[in-house]
Amino acid sequence: MSEISSSMPLTERVYNHLCLSDVSLALLGLFVFCCVREKVTKKLGPTIWPVFGITPEFFFHRNDVYGWATRCLKKCRGTFLYNGIWLGGSYGAVTCVPANVEYMLKTNFKNFPKGAFFKERFNDLLEDGIFNADAESWKEQRRIIITEMHSTRFVEHSFQTTQDLVRKKLLKVMESFARSQEAFDLQDVLLRLTFDNICIAGLGDDPGTLDSDLPLVPFAQAFEEATESTMFRFMIPPFIWKPLKFFDIGYEKEGTLGNRSDVLSRIIEIESHKTTDEKDPSTIKFFRQFCTSFILAGRDTSSVALTWFFWVIQKHPEVENKIIREISEILRQRGDSPTSKNESLFTVKELNDMVYLQAALSETMRLYPPIPMEMKQAIEDDVFPDGTFIRKGSRVYFATYAMGRMESIWGKDCESFKPERWIQSGNFVNDDQFKYVVFNAGPRLCLGKTFAYLQMKTIAASVLSRYSIKVAKDHVVVPRVTTTLYMRHGLKVTISSKSLEEKIHVQD
Repeated sequence: MSEISSSMPLTERVYNHLCLSDVSLALLGLFVFCCVREKVTKKLGPTIWPVFGITPEFFFHRNDVYGWATRCLKKCRGTFLYNGIWLGGSYGAVTCVPANVEYMLKTNFKNFPKGAFFKERFNDLLEDGIFNADAESWKEQRRIIITEMHSTRFVEHSFQTTQDLVRKKLLKVMESFARSQEAFDLQDVLLRLTFDNICIAGLGDDPGTLDSDLPLVPFAQAFEEATESTMFRFMIPPFIWKPLKFFDIGYEKEGTLGNRSDVLSRIIEIESHKTTDEKDPSTIKFFRQFCTSFILAGRDTSSVALTWFFWVIQKHPEVENKIIREISEILRQRGDSPTSKNESLFTVKELNDMVYLQAALSETMRLYPPIPMEMKQAIEDDVFPDGTFIRKGSRVYFATYAMGRMESIWGKDCESFKPERWIQSGNFVNDDQFKYVVFNAGPRLCLGKTFAYLQMKTIAASVLSRYSIKVAKDHVVVPRVTTTLYMRHGLKVTISSKSLEEKIHVQD
C-alpha cells in the first residue's frame, strides 16, 4: 500500500486528501490575510476589499454615503483611487480638489464626457436627453435650450408663472396649514410647487399637484423612485442590476417611469400634434426626453435647496432675523408697512436687492448641494493637476457635497453656516465656479442659474414675510441616498401667521 502511495504523483495525492471544507478554509484565510494587509498598509482612503473592491464600503455606509466620502477625502487630501467588484470593470477616482474639477470640466473637457457607464445607467430615465448626452448631441440640445431660455419672453413668462403659483396656490396651502396647526411635510409641498412651475413655464401644462387637496400624482412619485433606483446602478455591478431588471425584481422592478399615463403623456400628445397629425416615434421620443430632462433640472434642485434652507435657518435664528430685516426694508422703500396684508409679491428688482437672502441660499447649497456628486469618464489616460494618474476608462466622481466641507477650500470655518462669506461691501459676490460647482461649471454651466435664484428668492421671501416655521420636535433630518439630496424623512413643520413686525419684535 505504501509502495502504491509513494508511486502516485504529488498532485494526485493532495487531491485525494483535500475536501471542500479545506479549500473553503484556505480561501477564507487568504481573504482575511488580504483584508488585514489592506488595513495595515493603507493608511489613507477607504478600504478596498479583496474581490469586492470598494462596494462593501458603500453598503456599510449606505445611510451616510456623502458623509463617509467626505471623511475619506479629508484623509486623502482631496483624492483617492478605487476599484469595484472583480470582473465588474469598475475603477477610477473620487476627488474634491478644485484644480482637478476645473481640469475635467474646462481644461481637458473633451477627455471627460459623461461616458458610456453613466449613459447606460440613466438611459431608462433620461434616454438621450441633454443630461445624458455628449458631443454633438449635447451641443445641439444646449444650443436649442439657450435660444429659448435666454429669450426675454421665456424669462418674463417663467417669472410670472412662479408669482402666480405662489400667490394663487402656495400661500393658500400655507394659510390652510397655519389655521389648522397641522404638521405637514414642507419638502413635499415645495416639490409640488416646483413641479407645477416647471411644467407650466416650460411645457405649457398644469399638472395640479399643488391644488388645495394636494392630490397624488403618479408621475411625480414615479420620478422620485426612478432617481433612487438609478443611484443603486452606480453602486452595484451590471451583472447584478441587469438580471434584476430583466426579471423585473428588486430596485429594477417596473413601475418607476413606466407610468407615463398622466402628465408626461398628455404633454407629449399636445406638443406632437402641434406639428403633425401623426405620432412620429422620433418626435414622441424627443419630447419625452426633453420633458424628463426639463423636469429633472427645474423641479428637484430648487425645491431640495429650499427645503434645506428652511431647515438651516431654523437652526440659525440670527440669519433668519437678518433676512426678515432685509425684506422689511425693501417693503418700507416700496411704501408698505411691515404689518401690511398686501397680497402683491416682489418685483425682479426687489428680489435682486435681497443680497443677504441670496447669500443665505448660496451658503445652504454650499453645505447641502442639490446634486451631491457627479461623474465623468476618461476617454484616454490622463494626469490630474494634483498628480493623480487617471487610467483610460476611469470613472471619476467629483464630490460637490465634500467640497463644501473642505478646510483647504473654505477655511477653518468651512463647517459653519455663514452667509457673510458671500458678501463684500454690501454686494453679493460669486465665488470661483470650480470650487462651488453647485450649478456645474465650464461648458456645462447650468443654463437656469439666474431663474433658479429668482424662483427660490420669490418663494423664500413670500413665505418668511408671512409665516413663522417651526420644525416638528424630534423630527430626524438626514439626506436620502439618491442622485438628488432629498431629506429622507421629508421636513415635518408647523407654521403660524405672523407679520414682519411681529417676527422682528419676537427675535429682538
